[in-house]
Amino acid sequence: MERFVAAAIQLNSKDNVAENLTVIKELVDAATGDGAKLIVLPEYANYLADENKLEHAETLDGPTMATYRELARTNGIYLNCGSFLEKSNDPKRSYNTSVLISPNGEIIDIYRKIHLFDVSIDHQVNDKESDSIVAGDKSVVARTPLLNIGLTICYDLRFPELFQALTDKGANLIAAPAAFTLFTGKDHWEPLLRARAIENEVFVIAAGQWGVHPENKSCFGNSMIIDPWGTVMAKASEGVGFITAPIDLKLQAKVRAQIPNLQNRRHFS
Repeated sequence: MERFVAAAIQLNSKDNVAENLTVIKELVDAATGDGAKLIVLPEYANYLADENKLEHAETLDGPTMATYRELARTNGIYLNCGSFLEKSNDPKRSYNTSVLISPNGEIIDIYRKIHLFDVSIDHQVNDKESDSIVAGDKSVVARTPLLNIGLTICYDLRFPELFQALTDKGANLIAAPAAFTLFTGKDHWEPLLRARAIENEVFVIAAGQWGVHPENKSCFGNSMIIDPWGTVMAKASEGVGFITAPIDLKLQAKVRAQIPNLQNRRHFS
């Protein structure tokens, strides 16, 4: 399919899985009603809180993934779950995992977040994600009849080499679910997203958490869908909701023909 509609869902997830999943279902149903064939959720869509984090880790055959698979199947869509806490072999840490699900409700591919958010910024943002999360070590491109979808999560956005690797593996579009902090997001979010789209001449779907969450964590929101030219085709306002935009592979082919970045890349010492 050379052209279809995609959606990014913007959430204000809390520490109640059932309530979060209810909101997700309502928004996925609404976005599907607007014609979306691919829907991307934000990072930690089903549970966003530091307290009792490990207790809410699940397996890939757990209740949250079962809900997502049924949601994809009943709506006949490709659903990227944003991310969820997946149980690992480490008794003190989980994975931060993104999953792409088919319209048949089957898991197509799984990505575990590689770059963990360990930062300390002027007493504004202090986080050490590696205390509770095990880093992944594999880049993932999910191949579908629609197009090839590269999977990333939040802080990965600051590492262009990952996006380049996904493009080299054939990604036409890169999903960027996030819970970007308000403090960094106001200056960095859009420039980073547009740069990754322009550098690799890919579509980018950035689904963000928005607003205040447990432990007074504030997220930037501003979910957006960007084309391979770097144009922001759709951008969310404040609040919970969704945006849609057309994904046109002919546009990508045109951009890549006009400015052949992938062919013009050179190795250097």
